[in-house]
Amino acid sequence: MNKLLGSLKVRIVVSALLLILVLLPIIGITVNNAFETQINAAAKNQLKAYVYSVLAMAEVENDELLMPEHLLENQFNVIGSGLYALITTKDNQLLWTSNSFLGLNTPINLPKPVTGRNSYGSILINDKPQLIYSFSVSFATSEQPFTMTLHIIKNQQEYQQQISQFSKTLWTWLLILMALLLSVQLSWLLWTLKPLGQFSQELSAVEQGKSMQLSTQYPIELQKVAKQLNTLLQTEQNQRKRYRNALADLAHSLKTPLAVMQTQANLNEASLEQINRINQIVAYQLKRAQSAAGTGWHLGVSVDDIAARLVRTLGKIYQQQALKIDYQGDTEARFKGDESDLTEMLGNVLDNACKAANSHVLISVKQLANSLQIIIEDDGAGVPKDKQQQIFERGIRADTYEQGHGIGLAIVRDLVDSYHGTLTVAQSKSLGGAKFEFEFTH
Repeated sequence: MNKLLGSLKVRIVVSALLLILVLLPIIGITVNNAFETQINAAAKNQLKAYVYSVLAMAEVENDELLMPEHLLENQFNVIGSGLYALITTKDNQLLWTSNSFLGLNTPINLPKPVTGRNSYGSILINDKPQLIYSFSVSFATSEQPFTMTLHIIKNQQEYQQQISQFSKTLWTWLLILMALLLSVQLSWLLWTLKPLGQFSQELSAVEQGKSMQLSTQYPIELQKVAKQLNTLLQTEQNQRKRYRNALADLAHSLKTPLAVMQTQANLNEASLEQINRINQIVAYQLKRAQSAAGTGWHLGVSVDDIAARLVRTLGKIYQQQALKIDYQGDTEARFKGDESDLTEMLGNVLDNACKAANSHVLISVKQLANSLQIIIEDDGAGVPKDKQQQIFERGIRADTYEQGHGIGLAIVRDLVDSYHGTLTVAQSKSLGGAKFEFEFTH
């Protein structure tokens, strides 16, 4: 999940989806509620108009209500039309009903608004929901005021059908609009983010050594970054070139004085040995530095090739000791650095393991998601805990071999540190001897 949220593309796509999937439904709910409110207000005004049309035909004589046989609105005259009129006293006694109300049960809980006031709501008649508008009036007579309440009742079905039809149409078109916006938005986002994909591909090509610079034309926002990266790559290439030239000059400068010194007749055997050793050291370091200068920080080398070559070479060297060297490789493993550096690190530790082992050495290589892990184990005596850190110091040795000057593991530690890796020493659980573990993060 964290990896997905860390992607810029995923963040933008999720933001766009949330905007569409949240905003449009909110708009739909708001519009639908507004329409229901409008329908409800229209129904109230319609029933109010019926109240006045019925009241206009009502008369009171001798404290008796007189109503015509037929009302102007024909729906009041048709039985079961869905539009009804009822008149009750202030005590809720039924005085009169329209012809359309015949056959229906009079509701008990009819509203009783104060004289001159009205009320609007819903009521059940024969278990069917109805809208009801009630208005109380008082007729002046010779003896005392005649107070009554007129109720106009209309079936809700018509209004509910309108609301349902509108809601269905609204949400159908909103869903179509959401699908259309999603397709357009995703297409637009993919087109917008396409340069980032190209940028990533070119960086991978540079990292794998297939390309030396970024060449694709990018939008304005990425042009500056691409230009700066190209400048950095060019600077690194120029530095490597100057480094090779300087080393070549150094080699030529040292060859002549060393050659003169070797021709001196009065040199003893020890001096000649040291001069030859200086020659060997200069040649080795020159070869190593030139090899490093020939590769860039962005290139990687196959660990499998180097490890397999070392295993074959050491197997021949220690063939007489009947030493078994097992290799568990990973063809996908790559070391982001110089081939000679990796060869020196692995070769030094492997050679020590072969010297210390009784009969078995194991090297394991694993390419993890964000790191490279290399483990070298043997079945020898191992490294005492009190010397597991000291052996990396120059001049300190944990073995009893006659060869060497105690600087091999110190050089290995320096190389590991230069690549920001780690090198730990422990006891091998499987073989019982020493266990050296390299780990380089990407």
